[in-house]
Amino acid sequence: MSRRDIDLGAEPLVSGAADEPERRSEASLRPTSLASFVGQRDLVGHLDIVLGSARSRGQIVDHLLFAGPPGLGKTSLASIVANEMGSGLRITSGPVLTRPGDLAALMTDLHDGDVLFIDEIHRLSRSVEEVLYPAMEDRRLDVLIGRGPSARTIRIDLPSFTLIGATTRIGLVAAPLRDRFGFVGQLDLYDDEELTSIVERSAGLLGVAISPEAASTIASRSRGTPRIANRLLRRVRDVAAVNDLVGIDADVAAEALALFGIDELGLDKLDRRILGLLCRQFSGMPVGLVTLSHACGEEATTIEDAYEPYLLRAGLLIRTPRGRLATDRAYAHLNLRAPGGGLV
Repeated sequence: MSRRDIDLGAEPLVSGAADEPERRSEASLRPTSLASFVGQRDLVGHLDIVLGSARSRGQIVDHLLFAGPPGLGKTSLASIVANEMGSGLRITSGPVLTRPGDLAALMTDLHDGDVLFIDEIHRLSRSVEEVLYPAMEDRRLDVLIGRGPSARTIRIDLPSFTLIGATTRIGLVAAPLRDRFGFVGQLDLYDDEELTSIVERSAGLLGVAISPEAASTIASRSRGTPRIANRLLRRVRDVAAVNDLVGIDADVAAEALALFGIDELGLDKLDRRILGLLCRQFSGMPVGLVTLSHACGEEATTIEDAYEPYLLRAGLLIRTPRGRLATDRAYAHLNLRAPGGGLV
């Protein structure tokens, strides 16, 4: 990319040491209120009612469960709930809470009205879940002290608190736990218009001048996910900075994304490797997940959890009882001839 200046009405992207406000904006691009949260219109409307009702009654919010793919804003919503209610926020995750004592230590440190956020709540162990049930319903902990005949149970009263759980696999949340949440919200993938607004907002927080066309280019390659959109924006910003550009237009955005291996459909290097194996090496034949993982050099769980969902949604891959198959759209995207047909 040649060095050039694009006049978008902003100062150069790099000017020596960043000032303190700029460093703070780098730390987080998360919205802080429901009014500033872009997308998820129905969910935000429901939350506004739930929070408003709790405030009007002078009570804490019901326990909340947010479900959806990674990067859609579940943690941001938990922070927003705490901000809107003027409450403290404690953050942990399911895999961290391995023993009931871990949960007890965390919950006994809560203050009245606090919000406890547990990410990946479906990964809680069964023993921790059993301790969580009375804590959610009765605001108490039953803790077993000692072992054998001398063991005894003590009851600890807890302050009023709101538990917010987040999961990427709501089907793995145990039914008794799921039923104890007063509100379950499902987050959906964002459309390009919503992601464009998010990119423009984030660019403003980062102090980056960006054209609407450039923001739309980044949004269209973000897989419907704000976290990816913000990550791509930062990489485009980096390319603009090292090339001494004043701002970012559509050409700069497209060239920068191509430099980092992100194509027009938002596919990265491993996405294209998976499709390339299906279309070239195994052309027309169904491929099992283990075989595909060995051919790619990636773990089967990584392919299944991180890459396949988007390839399926984009219509580039299908699952059959015999294995994975590339679709005609995948062949067309790679400029290959589909088996038994022409270039589609």
